[in-house]
Formats: sequence, structure tokens, C-alpha cells
Amino acid sequence: MNDFKTATSADGTSIAYEAYGTGPVAVVVGGAFCDRGAFRDLAQALGEQGLTGVTYDRRGRGDSGDTLPYAVPREIEDLTAVISHAGESSSDTYVFGISSGGALVVEAIAAGAPVTKGSAIEVPYRTAAWPPVPDDYIGTLERFEAAGDREGILRYFNTTVVGMPDQMVDGIKGTPMWDPMLAMTYTVKYDGFCLGGDDQSLPTEALARVTVPFLTVCSSGTAMPWLHDSAGVLADALPDGRAVELPGDFHHVPAEVLAPALAEFYRS
Repeated sequence: MNDFKTATSADGTSIAYEAYGTGPVAVVVGGAFCDRGAFRDLAQALGEQGLTGVTYDRRGRGDSGDTLPYAVPREIEDLTAVISHAGESSSDTYVFGISSGGALVVEAIAAGAPVTKGSAIEVPYRTAAWPPVPDDYIGTLERFEAAGDREGILRYFNTTVVGMPDQMVDGIKGTPMWDPMLAMTYTVKYDGFCLGGDDQSLPTEALARVTVPFLTVCSSGTAMPWLHDSAGVLADALPDGRAVELPGDFHHVPAEVLAPALAEFYRS
């Protein structure tokens, strides 16, 4: 396991993070089923761009704590604590959100978090082009949790919510990915809350308060048009948004491509 540092959030929760390089802080905020290791390569690549690339365990994941009850403002405090602990107060700060982690970035900036420029890849707000959110989404996750059924959450999220075939989920079982994913299942609803709970439409009031420059990214390899095109929809809804397509595969752009593009935007 890589060495990590900890920042203490406002409610006393310990948040684990790793930092690479020196310079202005650029924090990577993971989405569902992501711990800090999922984007270590991106943090390292940002570190090679003259930034302090940071990846962290959102609360309830990896080596971070999980003080209850959950609330989106607590996650904003977590991110703010990481920014403060990893950088210098006088320095610019940049934040990049992966998928639903991008919704947390939006909420954080809208709430006044100290972010100079924001960015995200394919934030899955449910616009008219999307399949609808499953009925009683948060309630369904909480019933699985109350029953202690972590596998039920994992399967429900990946099949009903994401649209993955059952056999693809079966293919993950028994691989090194399975147990770490099971360990993070109770945090799936945290991403749901960041996206708006059962109503995951564009949060127009919050977006109006995101007045810093914001880059929305999509991957050339994302074949689902509603997900690929979400970058443009979000950019159009932001006061100072701009969208870019980068070469990649499904819902992912390689760190060696993404990091230079982000660094260029942050410095522009």
C-alpha cells in the first residue's frame, strides 16, 4: 500500500490522501466504487505537470473514516480539508471529478469551496436524453444496506442503474476487484445524494453559483450518446463552462492524455 497522509474534516473524520509533485494543488475526486488508488496514475501524471496531484479516499472508503449521518455538506468539508492540508492557502487550487465525483465538485464549488478552476468527466446527471433513474433509488439502496446485502447493492447498481449485463457482473466476481468493490457498496448512495438523490436532473440553482471556469470532458470511446454528450450539456448549463472530447475508452481517458489537457486548462 502506498504511503498516505491524513486530513481532518470539520466533523473530525480522518480523510486519507496521497500527493505527488509540487506546485498548485490539483485534486482528483473519484466516483462510485472508487478509492484513492483508482486514480493514483492521474494524480502522479498531474504531479509531472508541475502540480501537486492529489487523490483521496472519500469518506467511507479505503483508509478514510465515515462519521454518520451522511450529508453532502460533510463531503464538501472533506474536500476542503484535503485542499487545505495538501497545499498552501495562497496557491490556486484545481479540482477534477470523475463521473458522479463531478457532481460533488459542482456542489463544493457552488457552496464556496476554495477552488480556482473546476473540471469533470461525464457527470451522469439525468437529462431528457437519458434513461430514467430507477424508482425509489436511494430507498432501494438503503433496504439492501439494512439487510446487510452488499452484493445486492453491487449488482443493483451495475445492472439496473448502469445497464451492465448480469453476466458481466458475474465475470467480476472472484477477481481482485470484487472484494474492494463490496467494501465500498454502502457509499454508492453517497454518490446518489451528490447527484440529487432520486431526482438526478441538472441542479440549475447550484450550477448558477459555479462561476469559476469549468472544463467538462468526454471520452471518444464512450458510445452511449447520453453519457458522451453529458459534457456538452453540463458546459452549456454553467456560467463559464467549456467542453472538450479527448481520446479514450468507455467513460475513461488515460492519464497520459488527460493530465496535460487538464494542466493546460488550469494554467490558461
